[in-house]
Amino acid sequence: MQQEVGVQNSGGRQVSAVEDFGSTWEAIRNGLRRDLGARTFDHWLKPMKLTGFDESAATVALELPSHFMADWVREHYSDRLRYAWRAMAPNVREIAIAAADGAARPALFIVGEEDALPPTEQLTGTSGEGIGMPLENNYVFHNYVVGASNEVAFNAARMMASADTPMASLLYIHAGTGLGKTHLLHATGHEYLRRKPRSNVVYMSAEKFMYEFVSAMREKDTIGFKQRLRSADLLLVDDVQFIAGKEATQEEFFHTMNEIVSSGHRLVISADRPPHELGAVDKRISSRLAGGLVTDLRQPDLEHRRRIVAHKLAQMPQAEMPADVADFLAHRFSSSIRELEGALTRVVAYSLLSRRPIDTAFAQETLADLLRHSQRRITIDEIQRSVCEHYGIRHAEMTSARRAREVARPRQVAMYLAKRLTPRSLPEIGRRFGGRDHTTVIHAIKRIKELRAADSELDSDVRSLLRKLEG
Repeated sequence: MQQEVGVQNSGGRQVSAVEDFGSTWEAIRNGLRRDLGARTFDHWLKPMKLTGFDESAATVALELPSHFMADWVREHYSDRLRYAWRAMAPNVREIAIAAADGAARPALFIVGEEDALPPTEQLTGTSGEGIGMPLENNYVFHNYVVGASNEVAFNAARMMASADTPMASLLYIHAGTGLGKTHLLHATGHEYLRRKPRSNVVYMSAEKFMYEFVSAMREKDTIGFKQRLRSADLLLVDDVQFIAGKEATQEEFFHTMNEIVSSGHRLVISADRPPHELGAVDKRISSRLAGGLVTDLRQPDLEHRRRIVAHKLAQMPQAEMPADVADFLAHRFSSSIRELEGALTRVVAYSLLSRRPIDTAFAQETLADLLRHSQRRITIDEIQRSVCEHYGIRHAEMTSARRAREVARPRQVAMYLAKRLTPRSLPEIGRRFGGRDHTTVIHAIKRIKELRAADSELDSDVRSLLRKLEG
């Protein structure tokens, strides 16, 4: 923990940094509560304490009651906290977030031999009395490659599967296509069954939920449907965005969520976007989802993709792939883990079937169509993250209601790039920026065009982002 350093107040009295920064810290807390919302602030940031100031390093020390919370806040809110401190206290340049002395590190962060075991052979599906879908045997924690982009979601899923009393009864995982959220749901089910073999685990897609519900209504068996589903010890629902616009299904889904959570059972839900971006979904549902433990999976960085390729090759003893080809695949398939693994599998399979050795030329020939596709596609999420990284703001600012110049201008740049680099319509772009109207997007595009002509610095920013995104 950082040592408290004495500072002089205006009256010359020696006081601790905690006392001297007390009003500043309170103002920062009030601002965070206003910007993030009471529910998010109270759950993650309210327990944080100001414990000291290292004057030589210009660093404020902040403390949370557990390692899990410290890791979570450091991952998701450190940039926002740093900016808030710099704005309020010019002599503060950095922040240090740590767990309190003596805080126990939760079991979910301790990787032991038991965690490394693959699932036992008898755990081939759910015990949900035929209402769910089978669990994929290969989708287990043992086969999930963890990196900075997915570590929090991975540990949260393990907590739901293994903790006697998880910190939240509802876990919500959101990510783009092919980044591993379905794998985590199946792995959670496998691990829960391995630890509690007699439990009732139900996995289903949102479409399956809708189909089963409609079938139950037709057969006048809605009571039986409710009983079978709500008796689950662990309910796993994949791609919940597909219930959008289905009012009757949403009503039943809302009551199912409430029943599962209020009864102390566990619920893990995945979607392709955060709760507040679920268009045409009942506000009660999105609010309930936002009140759980919300985690995301981001695009893996190059080093993470290299580890994924190495892990996959280790499961293919017959494959002989040179390191430069493995590195080529990791470089070229950056937006989707599923596409990366698919490309690797295709190269190995074609090599075995044609009895040709693997080299870069062979990989390029085999993957020609995929390489052309991967070159063309740029996602709005990728644009948002690149803009946030360039301007040093949090990704959450892309969808926030804040209009301060330091976040509004980068948001406008991201909208401009989304229109230029993706085929998405103006309303679609608006929805991905916090549900904004298409006229807001039009204004942003027009404004950035004007500024590029008059502001050389902003024009340079846009050119740099274009080069980065277009490769």
